[in-house]
Amino acid sequence: MSKESILEQLLEQLFDLQSQFAFQEDLLRELNDVVTRQQTQIDLLQREVLSHRDRITHVMDNLPDRINANAPLDERPPHY
Repeated sequence: MSKESILEQLLEQLFDLQSQFAFQEDLLRELNDVVTRQQTQIDLLQREVLSHRDRITHVMDNLPDRINANAPLDERPPHY
């Protein structure tokens, strides 16, 4: 092999490596964007779950006193 053909092969390999590297950079950027969006969604959902939990706790704490823990849940109302 001549020096020129070896140099040509090396340049071709270098070009291929640069192309692969550029593709990987783009893919990494896209994946980072996806992860960032997902983390934002997770944070929002966590806040919503905490808000719902607080609301449920508030409702349970403020149920009328006529409902007590000893009364059966499936008891028929008096109009039956």
